[in-house]
Amino acid sequence: MGRNHTRRRELLRTTTAIATACLSVLALLSACSSDTGPRSAAAQPTVVIIGDSLSTGHGTSPDEAWPKLVENDPGFQQLQATIVNAARDGSGYVSVGEDGSTFGSQVDTAVTDETRLVLFFGSENDMGTAAGETEAAATRAFASVKSRAPQADIVVVGPPSYTSTPEAERLDIRDQDKAAALKAGAHFVDPIDLGWIMDDAAELIGPDGDHPSAAGQQYLQAKMEALIGPRLQQASTGNNQLTG
Repeated sequence: MGRNHTRRRELLRTTTAIATACLSVLALLSACSSDTGPRSAAAQPTVVIIGDSLSTGHGTSPDEAWPKLVENDPGFQQLQATIVNAARDGSGYVSVGEDGSTFGSQVDTAVTDETRLVLFFGSENDMGTAAGETEAAATRAFASVKSRAPQADIVVVGPPSYTSTPEAERLDIRDQDKAAALKAGAHFVDPIDLGWIMDDAAELIGPDGDHPSAAGQQYLQAKMEALIGPRLQQASTGNNQLTG
């Protein structure tokens, strides 16, 4: 048991270190590809996070939430971008969360013409909604991004499962998210299919059994940096060929 625990911690540290190293390399490449000098603060592109309590630090603290960890990462800072975390507890594409928030209202509040990437994450909060309702709401949210920030990339990360036998309702929400993302030309990432968290849920999920622990937030940081970093670098060089 002790050896497994040590191995998991070593794996988490290694994953985070690799993500940081990749961001540093991408930042260097981005800097080398531009001869315009450092961006002014006003011109810095933004990455907007749309999500629920998995992205707010619920169960730990806002400073330990994965978006804040990404923002504070030295490799990310070299990319000269800004994180705007619009996530609110209880929110979903349909589910109304804190402050009356939905994913759609988060888009309306946070996405501007300076936005270069919008990352949606979740949400299990939409489980139990009417058939097709989540897909329709997601379609509207993605259309709103395109209207507000036509040049922005959209990455849609579906809801995770902490076991290898997710509920049918969770799979249905995943499928609706995916259908809307593909119709919008967004990049869809399936944490269930990729096995995120499942093998190490005891360490990565906190005592409430639902929200990430501090180690879980670090795990999500590494996963999300791998999605965000290459797309920011691609946007800065004007290469629109990245699809993965």
